[in-house]
Amino acid sequence: MHVLDLLQSDSLGLTLLWGDEDLLGQEVNGVTATDLEEPGRFLGPGELVLSGLVWWTAGDLAKADRFVAALAAAGASALLAGEETHGKVPDELVAACRAHRVPLVAVPARTSFRAVTEAVYLRQWGDLSRRPTRLFALPENVRGELSGLLEGGAGPAELLDRACAHLGPVACYLLTATGRTVARTPSAPAVPARRPGSVRGGVTLRVGAESSPYDAWHLYVPDTDAAPPRVLHEIAEVFAQYRDGQARRTAAGRAAGQELIGVLSGDGPADPGALEEALGAAGLPAGGPYRVLAATSGDALAEALGHLGEAARYAVGDSAAVLYEDPGAEGDVTGRLRSVWPLLQACAVASDAGADTALRLGVGSSASGAQGLRASLGQARFALAAADPEAPVRGIEQLDTLAELLAGVPREVRAVFGTRTLGALGEGMLRETLEVFLANDCSWTRTAEALHLHVNTVHYRIERVETLTGRDLSRLDHKLDLYAALRCL
Repeated sequence: MHVLDLLQSDSLGLTLLWGDEDLLGQEVNGVTATDLEEPGRFLGPGELVLSGLVWWTAGDLAKADRFVAALAAAGASALLAGEETHGKVPDELVAACRAHRVPLVAVPARTSFRAVTEAVYLRQWGDLSRRPTRLFALPENVRGELSGLLEGGAGPAELLDRACAHLGPVACYLLTATGRTVARTPSAPAVPARRPGSVRGGVTLRVGAESSPYDAWHLYVPDTDAAPPRVLHEIAEVFAQYRDGQARRTAAGRAAGQELIGVLSGDGPADPGALEEALGAAGLPAGGPYRVLAATSGDALAEALGHLGEAARYAVGDSAAVLYEDPGAEGDVTGRLRSVWPLLQACAVASDAGADTALRLGVGSSASGAQGLRASLGQARFALAAADPEAPVRGIEQLDTLAELLAGVPREVRAVFGTRTLGALGEGMLRETLEVFLANDCSWTRTAEALHLHVNTVHYRIERVETLTGRDLSRLDHKLDLYAALRCL
């Protein structure tokens, strides 16, 4: 199938905005829908790229160039840009496609991306069936059964089992972007979580479109000879339809989760009645115990919580979540999330989503009741602020030193305290002497040895420190003031 074949479809109403004839004759290998600003890592050669242009900012020439350059580098066959978001395809995008020689096609608002995807695969499957190779489609009875299961609300495990049943004992997995197993066939052994992109061998197909790097799904078959490619593409399409319905359910769940976080974040005393109603709407049992988590990305947090297993019950909002702590659950929640966090960080790096802000997570203490949950939310946000690249997942119980406690104080507040307390010392020898003096437990002799000074010089400098800061270093509270100020700077 070629790009030109799509343009000739009257039902889609597509319009060619730019594209040489030779480029329009390129073979199309698949379709990927994305609104990531730099989607190159998620694309393969010959793919059509569908984009609603949500990422686009009017007048930003560099953003358009980066997006199209990523498509060109990945070998995309064309960009199909939706007109619904901005009313038209921006001229800057047309210029970028011309510069990078990527065909650009406008998709009218009346045409859904699903219709385009179906047109591609239907035509592609038709082309395959006419080739003199041994490629088989899903049997008609299997397609009918899967359609009925989709309409009946079947889950991914049942769908995958029935889709692969006619293939015999084949190992097939449905994996998330972090390698979490959504479903596997009965003959497929359990595998540890690892990113699909890091798995060598086998066949991996993306399933549907994704709104973030963390919610992508992949159909993975370790044995390349286990099933004809055409069959796997059809199975992937079944799950793309399933994900369309799931996206609506997920959006409703996220809205309920954010409403719950809003109740906990409100000013004034917590309302037990409003909290109970919000917990029920979010699908969480009354009474608790619960634990609140805060993260730099709600999408990443939702995927991380998915690794806790199907029995885990939680409600995720924009950047925080409430987790019901089943008394019978095994393991420490913070520890389990810490073990999977590198998988999410790898997804962020691969998609450039983590280029500006590293993924971090803060976990509050176990709580129940309105006041307890509100306190757990505050603790989670404080632990999130204290997290750093070396320890991106922080539980509130981990903050057991003054330095870790100070790390949760906003940077701007730390800067004011440190400067106001120590500003008179400058950044030279007096501050250095104070730091070495405190590090040596206020020992005059050890400080003099460490700085290669006469002990009288140390006495003189510390006296100057006391005079300029107004602190008496024979008092514990004043020592703590100065130590905290040093840590703040």
